[in-house]
Amino acid sequence: MKSAVETLNPTRVRLTVEVPFEELKDSLDAAYKKINQQVTVKGFRKGKIPARVIDQRFGRGAVLEEAVNDALPKFYTEAVNEAELNPLGQPEVDIKELKDNELLSFTAEVDIRPAIEIPDFSGIEVEVDAIEVSDEDVDKSVEQLRDRFASTTPVERAAEDGDVVTIDLEAKVEGEVLEDGVASGVSYTIGSGELLDGIDDAVKGLAADQDATFTSELKGGSAAGKEAEVTVKVTQVAARELPELDDEFAQLASEFDTLEELRADSRKRLANMKEYDQATQAQERVLDKLLELVEVPVPEKLLEDEINTRKHNLEHHQLGQMGLDLDKYLEIQGKTAEEFDTETREAAIKGIKTQFVLDELVNREKLNVSQEELTEHLMRRAASSGMSPDQFAQAVVEGGQVPMLVGEVARGKALAVVVEAATVKDTNGEIVDLDDEDEDASKATAAESTEETPEA
Repeated sequence: MKSAVETLNPTRVRLTVEVPFEELKDSLDAAYKKINQQVTVKGFRKGKIPARVIDQRFGRGAVLEEAVNDALPKFYTEAVNEAELNPLGQPEVDIKELKDNELLSFTAEVDIRPAIEIPDFSGIEVEVDAIEVSDEDVDKSVEQLRDRFASTTPVERAAEDGDVVTIDLEAKVEGEVLEDGVASGVSYTIGSGELLDGIDDAVKGLAADQDATFTSELKGGSAAGKEAEVTVKVTQVAARELPELDDEFAQLASEFDTLEELRADSRKRLANMKEYDQATQAQERVLDKLLELVEVPVPEKLLEDEINTRKHNLEHHQLGQMGLDLDKYLEIQGKTAEEFDTETREAAIKGIKTQFVLDELVNREKLNVSQEELTEHLMRRAASSGMSPDQFAQAVVEGGQVPMLVGEVARGKALAVVVEAATVKDTNGEIVDLDDEDEDASKATAAESTEETPEA
């Protein structure tokens, strides 16, 4: 076999391959054997039909076609390996010449990973938010905890903001009661915004056994997105009572004996959260700076596939779970279809560039992924997906996605290398020391940027 490579552009090549006919022998034998099992010829047992009879009865062309289809993947792979290419996706194959007993010649055009030069990135400087936990932040945190321990007491009066009402609901669309539009005994806190738009105004001022009707766009169910006439009946009004903020509350709501200890713990937890957010912000900004330094050509076919994948996942998975379609989502976001397309394209380009650059760094720095690192990453991904680690691991293995997870971890480690070399300052001008614990943020940032990108 002989092969030659022609570079069409920085991300696409054309392979020209010539195969002497004797190298097709194994594929020809396999073709005759396959056809033998599929056809019957009077006077011959199944599977024992001579090659010359198959040629006479079914045509030598059918045998050659079967043999070439069998041989092409092998010779294409050999040519790719010989040229040391990193192909992306499937090739476009064109058979140029097929001479029986002489020669097979074909071309294969395929996108490839571009050659990338990573410049010195030690001069990267970024600014991140300073870690500041105010008394107001602590007050809000403690107040949220206090709200979780509120009690309710039924009252004989009209409902007010903050009350918990028990209600019955009935929704009609075009005068017809929906099969899934009836609910009884629903508990709702007025002002929480957890049910339908307009329900707060409808129930405020109603006492037990009183009802009201209002119109609202349904957020889910069989008539999601449609205007409905909703009747709401209040069956009970209960006032929420918050516990006193004292040592007794601290003992009730936590493992601490005093309110002062509880507030100190809240301050510490908020600081830890802000540290992680700061680390994530640093990773994102360092990554953006790195991408600005590197010229990365993006294969058009890969970009098109990535855009379609992102749109499909949004429309058929994320929005579907929320009972929304794309038009309604764009309306809520206040975006036009053109703005959405532009943003999706930009995100796809960034995802592809991030993967290419970080993969190049993985190779350059010779970064490996240990079993422990892979397990830790798997646990985090399982938690974010809402699946148990065992369920997530099984889905990953069955879907052949282990290499994808390994790639995410490796890219996180590559990004951590860049962040470690960069200068990170907060808004107060102080140098931020991102220690090893913040490598998790690098892995999360790298995975978030590239997880939609198909592995190649």
